[in-house]
Amino acid sequence: MSKPLEDYGLIGNMLSAALVARDGSIDWLCLPHFDSPACFAALLGDQRHGRWRIAPHDKDAAVSRRYVPDTAVLETRYETASGAATLYDFMPLSDDDERVDVVRVVRGESGHVQMDMDLVLRFNYGQAVPWVRRRDYGLSAIAGPDAVELHTPVELEGHDLKTTARFSVHEGRVVPFTLSYHRSHRTPHFVPDRVESMDRTISWWQEWAKRCHWDGPADARRDAVLRSLITLKLLTFQPTGGIIAAPTTSLPEALGGNRNWDYRHCWLRDSALTLYALLNAGYREEAEAWRQWLLRAVAGHPDQLQILYGIAGGRWLPELEIPWLPGYASSLPVRSGNGASGQNQLDVYGELIETLYAARVADLAPLAEAWRLQKVLLEPLARRWMDLDHGIWEVRGERRAFTHSRLMCWVAFDRAVKGCERFGLKGPVAAWRRLREQIRADICEHGYDAERGCFVQSYGSAALDASLLLIPQVGFLPADDPRVAGTVRAIERGLLHDGLLRRYSTDHTDDGLEGEEGVFLACSFWLADAYVMQGRLDDAERLFERLLSLRNDLGLLSEEYDVVRRRLVGNFPQGFSHIGLVNTAYNLSRAVGPARQRAEQDAPRA
Repeated sequence: MSKPLEDYGLIGNMLSAALVARDGSIDWLCLPHFDSPACFAALLGDQRHGRWRIAPHDKDAAVSRRYVPDTAVLETRYETASGAATLYDFMPLSDDDERVDVVRVVRGESGHVQMDMDLVLRFNYGQAVPWVRRRDYGLSAIAGPDAVELHTPVELEGHDLKTTARFSVHEGRVVPFTLSYHRSHRTPHFVPDRVESMDRTISWWQEWAKRCHWDGPADARRDAVLRSLITLKLLTFQPTGGIIAAPTTSLPEALGGNRNWDYRHCWLRDSALTLYALLNAGYREEAEAWRQWLLRAVAGHPDQLQILYGIAGGRWLPELEIPWLPGYASSLPVRSGNGASGQNQLDVYGELIETLYAARVADLAPLAEAWRLQKVLLEPLARRWMDLDHGIWEVRGERRAFTHSRLMCWVAFDRAVKGCERFGLKGPVAAWRRLREQIRADICEHGYDAERGCFVQSYGSAALDASLLLIPQVGFLPADDPRVAGTVRAIERGLLHDGLLRRYSTDHTDDGLEGEEGVFLACSFWLADAYVMQGRLDDAERLFERLLSLRNDLGLLSEEYDVVRRRLVGNFPQGFSHIGLVNTAYNLSRAVGPARQRAEQDAPRA
């Protein structure tokens, strides 16, 4: 049976990441990178598909856990009738792009605790059983191009194609385990002192956390913001600066359904909100690395701009099914790659150009090629902005004239005009102004339903869409405009479900998929932001607190929430949700937060 997503914590080293369950089992790990095939895939099946569990032999042990404060080191405490022990899980940082280690340290706290270890290695998403050999340091396992070394002083046993061990700890005794990855044709490496490595990792994270700029008191809200920022850092591919949407694939939006996607890639739609979150929190290096990744990823012919790219900027992300995995909670299919990479989405032009403009306003290192790229991208957009597309939510139905897509086309030309006006940049500004006004008039005429007093999802449609909440945030109309107020009211009436927001209603939108759309956490944060911009601060505070209550005990959020089962659903943890948390927190804590900064094209203030 699949464990609730709330059971999982995240560890990582900015190359890959692992999900560690409350019961001490690592059920998901891709090696050597986020988008590599998994060697532990029990998350999408069961223990036969790979896992690594360390836990007390006593099944009735009490469990409590936390992150070591201001770090990504997970600490799980087990209390049994005979004593207590703590399990530390972390992944040391590495200067080698392919050096990935998972370190697990068991420390006796009191009395005497008997522990069990159960290691089931299955490469290629649970399919490939490796060739395992005993070593004086533990074992070596190889399957094709991949190999790992398990380094531990504990005596290991092998049976039924898995490795087990039983050992005891008493107060003060430390028992380390390290799983170290290497390409099978290369020489193995080791972490000689695991406790020292843990101390270094804790120190690095705590120093990184000190860079966070938070205006409010050092309370639970500050902790929520910092945990979200640490999660975003864990979702960063350090060699390139790309930030993935989530470290998982195929965790369903609805349990048992088929809305299951691979999110181990980088989306352009997240780019501006990501930049504002990082800059307001004071993480300029990460913001600059994100901008540099964007510039490299989109380099090429402007007509070939994609909505998402691989962690290194790769474009070929074919969507394949993994037939031997039964899926999380029997939710099929399990997918690798994402077919949305081939969709047409016009909003990405606006996202990219706004991000580059915001970076210039924030005085990140000016780059002449960034402006040249923007001018080149605007050339096809001038003739394409009226095209039909699949929209921000990647619907797999018919293309339409999505209002949000046209809105972001307006943003693209608006920021280009402002770049010339504010920074003296050169370009056909008169033509861009005409296009900006033409798009504005088009949206107000065709994307607005005068009878209902609200903007609609697409031209000629009666459907609503949560992305319309961004109209005031991007500066298209002020928050107190009656058309914006009417849109917020309509979205409250039509898309709220148990106080949380859906992206759209499948009763009114054919997205080409079976099943219903769930509540989408990032959009619920957008609603809170809209409340802030309208001066409805009490409503914003209530909604924000409700969203904070949905996090698991470690402060992590998924993509969506099942309001009936009261469970997190969708890929986990979800960067878009944590970006929303950070931005909404700063919107509530500052007179001019990210939403107003974005609307006024003001510099983010760390």
